[in-house]
Amino acid sequence: MGKNEKNDLEQEFKGRNLEDAISLAEHVLKLSRDQINYEVVAEKTKLFGIGSKEIVIRTWPKKKSGELAVTDFLDKLLTLYPLDINYYTKKKNDMIYIIFDGEDKHLLLWKDGLLLLSFQHVLNKVSTKKVQADCDFFRQRKERELKDYVQHIANQVQKSGRNEILDLMNPYERRIVHVAINQVPGITTESIGDGFMKKIRIFNEKE
Repeated sequence: MGKNEKNDLEQEFKGRNLEDAISLAEHVLKLSRDQINYEVVAEKTKLFGIGSKEIVIRTWPKKKSGELAVTDFLDKLLTLYPLDINYYTKKKNDMIYIIFDGEDKHLLLWKDGLLLLSFQHVLNKVSTKKVQADCDFFRQRKERELKDYVQHIANQVQKSGRNEILDLMNPYERRIVHVAINQVPGITTESIGDGFMKKIRIFNEKE
């Protein structure tokens, strides 16, 4: 968490002791103490208050872990959608996998998985770890179809010697193309354009 961001979220709480101050912070912030960072700012005896002490703490929320940030965001987002969609998560190494299901899951796959990939793009913005979204083995089918397609294009380039430029693709699709073409001897690729969507040029390495 950056310094400015931390300062914006800081609040101070007072109590007769540390336990009272933390309990007050939990109540006001609606967070459990394992979600709160704190530091003691002051500890003093009240004026004319024999034996009466006061402690002041400064608090700020802990940054959420990758999986917690993703599930919190999804739970809030899905309540805004009038769709029957649910999900479960899996973790492997540093990757978080989100598997969607539900009666309306077909809408995630509409227009070649446009909504599914949009979810993935947004989730990677809120998570500290890499997120991969899937539904009905969409990724497996997509990779197989795209690999077959670019293999065909690569063969054409080998035979004709002419460049081929593919339609606009998102980062996920471009990664599949680059990896597949790298396995074809003498053929290479480059991305063209700026922004989220880019084209890919397939050409001979000796060009």
